[in-house]
Amino acid sequence: MIRVMLVDDHALVRMGFRMLLADAQVEVVAEAGDGEQACQDYARVRPDVVVMDLSMPGMGGIEAVRRLLAQDAKVRVLALSAHEDTAHSSRVLRAGALGYLAKRSAPEALATAVRTVARGERYVDPQTAQALAMAQLEGGGSPADVLSEREFSVFVQLARGASVAQVAENLKVSPSTVGTHLYHVKQKLGASNQSELTLVALRWGLIQA
Repeated sequence: MIRVMLVDDHALVRMGFRMLLADAQVEVVAEAGDGEQACQDYARVRPDVVVMDLSMPGMGGIEAVRRLLAQDAKVRVLALSAHEDTAHSSRVLRAGALGYLAKRSAPEALATAVRTVARGERYVDPQTAQALAMAQLEGGGSPADVLSEREFSVFVQLARGASVAQVAENLKVSPSTVGTHLYHVKQKLGASNQSELTLVALRWGLIQA
């Protein structure tokens, strides 16, 4: 039986996923409400697959994927997101996630994705795969495509309303480092303040209102 750790900040969502996976003979051996808890518990649990939501308080799913891979280069992560943009999917796959499943997918797709990732194979749901292919053909489109991985992480957290100090704590870096990233983000996106960053993120579907 495949052993899974569920990481999502909504208890009801985790309960729904747990029921879906139980019907598919997949065992949920651990749950976490944020990326930090997942990173702390992973070494103890050692699941076959980590099912990771991307939009959570604190460090967020993409940073959590990076830290899990730093712990264990063989960790198998299936990323989940409600975002419709291609920036989140492409970035978490580049960060090392083996699979990506949009939350709009049919319920039975979750078990299929978990089984595929557990075998060490890549899985991307068809709609996201098509969107990624089109974005590559068209040269992207989202202004976030011009940001580095760390700049993107800082950008999304600040756009959600986090302070520089909170972002520094989440990413385990100094506030001055976050300030440097913020300067570059504003330069690249043509934003003059945090409110404008939020508007850019909303316009491109990188955060939800």
